[in-house]
Amino acid sequence: MDCGCSSTRLVLLVVAMALLLDGLMFSSFVPIIPAILYSLKYPENSTDRPSLSNYTTSAPFQDSEAAITPTSGSSSRSRNPQQNQTSNSSCCQIDGELLRRENFEVGVLLGSKTATQLLTNPLVGPLTNRIGFHIPICTGFVIMFVASLMFAFAQSYALLLVARLLQGVGSSFSSVAGLGLLATVFLDDVKRGQAMGVALGGLGLGVLCGGPFASVMYEFVGTNSPFLALAALALLGGALQFCILKPTKISPESIKGTAFLTLLRDPYILLAAGALCMANMVMTVLETTLPIWMIMTMSAPQWKIGLFYVPGCLAYLISTNLFGKLGERIGRWLCAGLGMILMGIIVCCIPLAKDFASLMGPSAGVGFFLGMAQVSVVTILGHLVDIRHVSVYGSVYAIGDMAVCLAYTVGPLAGGALVPAVGFSNVQMIFGTILILFAPLCIFLRNPPTTENRALVDQEVPPGSSDVDKDHGVSTE
Repeated sequence: MDCGCSSTRLVLLVVAMALLLDGLMFSSFVPIIPAILYSLKYPENSTDRPSLSNYTTSAPFQDSEAAITPTSGSSSRSRNPQQNQTSNSSCCQIDGELLRRENFEVGVLLGSKTATQLLTNPLVGPLTNRIGFHIPICTGFVIMFVASLMFAFAQSYALLLVARLLQGVGSSFSSVAGLGLLATVFLDDVKRGQAMGVALGGLGLGVLCGGPFASVMYEFVGTNSPFLALAALALLGGALQFCILKPTKISPESIKGTAFLTLLRDPYILLAAGALCMANMVMTVLETTLPIWMIMTMSAPQWKIGLFYVPGCLAYLISTNLFGKLGERIGRWLCAGLGMILMGIIVCCIPLAKDFASLMGPSAGVGFFLGMAQVSVVTILGHLVDIRHVSVYGSVYAIGDMAVCLAYTVGPLAGGALVPAVGFSNVQMIFGTILILFAPLCIFLRNPPTTENRALVDQEVPPGSSDVDKDHGVSTE
């Protein structure tokens, strides 16, 4: 490779920052969007700063079967002075039935971003094969900066939806180009696994810390503050990437990568993508449905809902870095399968929690085993291209990102639609069981065969050739 050690670390820094921003922007919505939507639709029940921590329910909520007395306006305020003292200041009683019906609208808003990303990825993957990775990464930062500003000042559901769609386009550029660049720079399987672990750690830090970050900022600083902070981070990341990678040139490909549709027909790549999809879908179902469940069962304020993700965040960071290094020794296929099984078991048990403290252990477990499975499968995708196709990675990581996007599209919609029908507990049991049943298929990734086309490429391109590196302009000079 042309890049020195310091150059590869700078590349890794830029990619990790891009994925961190992507994760933060996605998950910041999760704990605060019920309050935002409720205040937009029912302003007569809202306080100066819309926050569901300023509301209480009229009765404990147990899944979808509970009867909640509808209340609204000034009549919803408790007439018992002692009850008023135990509530937050300016507290009013929320209509639980209206809040419960928001599950589907929340699911649409969350799923729209990944639906757009899913449609954009097949275009971005081949594009990176042609022009390199630097310009798409820079484009992703710019788009996410604009989307963050739209989130901060949107005054309607329609504008929030437009910003979410725009964010999906920016995420496609950042994630596909970022992971493809890392696979190109880090050719050794062990080093590639470590690099993917660090980059996915950035993504996981964003996804799992976005909740507490947005909750605290929204609750104690201001309604627009989470999104203005994200806009500043996008601006900083774009400036850093521009200074380090200098995305001013288009580097045409010297080695033609395998066609996108050919990769999409590879059964081993499809299996790895399916594993990514299933693990992330279970997580998204939980993320979408948990905030309202915590509000209705535990009367949890928004900052406490956000704190649910903190143990998972720390565990995910530990797991991605740990199994990025150890996965090659243990067997990445085994790490992926075990991670999915254990994650499914924990998700099935989450509805048994009776209070906030009892959710901390499951949060850490879900984060740890999701990281264990995800970093293993993402590294396997690069390895599958190396042994079965041409080592040009834009398209294969577009497929991997499409699998994650499918999960983040179907998961929120399915979770939001099913909870009112069958209840939170049954939804978690259904998706946790599906994940457990899917996990044994990872055994087919243990020793996938090399194709004849790959053998011919190995004869034409000597091992260690730097053509692929030059093709994508990975030098930071």
